[in-house]
Amino acid sequence: MGTPASASEQRDELGTSARILDVAERLVQERGFNAVSYADIAAELRLTKPALHYHFAGKAELGTALLTRYTERFGAALTALDTRRGAMAKLDGYATLYFDVLREDRMCLCGMLAAEYRTLPQPMQQAVLAFFADNESWLEAVLNAGSDAGELQFTGTYRDTARMIISCLEGAMLVARPFADTARFSTAATNLLASLIPAPANCRSAER
Repeated sequence: MGTPASASEQRDELGTSARILDVAERLVQERGFNAVSYADIAAELRLTKPALHYHFAGKAELGTALLTRYTERFGAALTALDTRRGAMAKLDGYATLYFDVLREDRMCLCGMLAAEYRTLPQPMQQAVLAFFADNESWLEAVLNAGSDAGELQFTGTYRDTARMIISCLEGAMLVARPFADTARFSTAATNLLASLIPAPANCRSAER
């Protein structure tokens, strides 16, 4: 039996794991999972590939760890948005989460992986589906509360509308990125949210 690692060594190992995940996440968000190799990550961190394999046995394990951390962080961001007053404020904050990623010339990690879904290991596929399911559930709750308060108006079910929001934001990121134009995303997101605001009563009367 080997000598137990000291507290300092354990901290160093955790620090290295975090740095590996940081670099891997950025590269995957920029290039896609299949376009990133252990050699790419090792070169940026000035580590050997065996050192990477020590922390993450294979690329599937690395990818699963990336998704776990990303989902946890995104979930924490949604929890923070829950403290905002009003459904529209929450939805605006939700769109900003995507905008903040795009302005760093990255894609949502799960949006990028969704494009490569059929080539991903099964644990990663399941994690991608779980990410979107969690987002749908959060949006459904916001839409429900906003509709009950008269703050939001839309056709279709809460679930269908939640899926529309996710699809529109992910798609807007995808289209804006090759143009390096975050304004394209902002315009699409603004129009999307505006479509959920009830028309003033006098406008509704005029439309009739």
